[in-house]
Amino acid sequence: MTVLRWPSFVAGVALVLALVIGVSVSGPGTLPAVAADAVTITPLGSHDGEFCARDRALVLEDPNGVRLLYDAGRTVAGADDPRLGDIDVVLISHVHGDHLGDRRIPEVNAGTCASPQTDISTIPNSNSVDIAMGKGARIIVGSEIAGFLANKVGTLGGDPDSVQLVRFGASRQVDGVSITTVPAVHSNGLSGAFIEGELGEQLSAAGLNAYVGPPTGYVITFTNGLVVYLSGDTGVTAEQETVVKNQYGAELVVMNIGDTFTTGPREAAYVIDELIHPAAVIASHANEAATANGELLPDTKTAQFIEATATPVYVPLSGAAIAFDGEGHCTAGCMAY
Repeated sequence: MTVLRWPSFVAGVALVLALVIGVSVSGPGTLPAVAADAVTITPLGSHDGEFCARDRALVLEDPNGVRLLYDAGRTVAGADDPRLGDIDVVLISHVHGDHLGDRRIPEVNAGTCASPQTDISTIPNSNSVDIAMGKGARIIVGSEIAGFLANKVGTLGGDPDSVQLVRFGASRQVDGVSITTVPAVHSNGLSGAFIEGELGEQLSAAGLNAYVGPPTGYVITFTNGLVVYLSGDTGVTAEQETVVKNQYGAELVVMNIGDTFTTGPREAAYVIDELIHPAAVIASHANEAATANGELLPDTKTAQFIEATATPVYVPLSGAAIAFDGEGHCTAGCMAY
């Protein structure tokens, strides 16, 4: 069933009129002259117009209106964040606090880009679960994390069946959008702070985490044909070539470049240029203030990644939507390096 929402319908009419009469249409997370069959991707970072240290979250919107929130982490101000709009699916690559969301910003632009203010605790539920509950969204994840999150949703009065598992090699369909998980090489330990009662206290006291299955990345196939690989936190994997490239033919990649805990700039460039060969890549998880006044800073990991790869790189400036066609080419909001 196609999702059709009144605000999206009105926005679509406005865009059509703009194209016909040459009037510019703009607003938070919107683009002038977006093709009707484009996928739009809007970063939700801590500071408007910047790529900052804690930024992970993206909203990906299919041409039919289905909206996916990827790794809300700490830079979305809960379910009431006005930037979110409608959310149909929440995706969580793994349960580390900076992705699941152990705390969050109180509002956009709090603190600095290098050190955002993220002092609103979201444990034991998590920012991701709070958002899914507030938006009435389903959660789609891989591995045993699904059971843990289903318990959280049920305890809060939601439907545990809204948390859905998709294991490697399989997929789930959401109104024509196909979602599958792929392996990520990382850890996936759940902090005891998320586990209520004596067990959580014991884990925290011992400095241990609970294992909830392997971490994942995602491959999303949109209704316009665009295939997007969301790497999650990962190192270099064989599946980036055998599955992401050869099986699914991903044309757009969201790639973690933070180094030490994930692929660094040069490792990420190897994944992009030698293994996947997409048409475009969006840098992610840089763990730095990569921009100032919307301009890329030199001597940053983001700048190193751009220099190291031959593929067009888009820097995810918070609130600045980017539109892509079915072949991974940017059609609006384009500022590639």
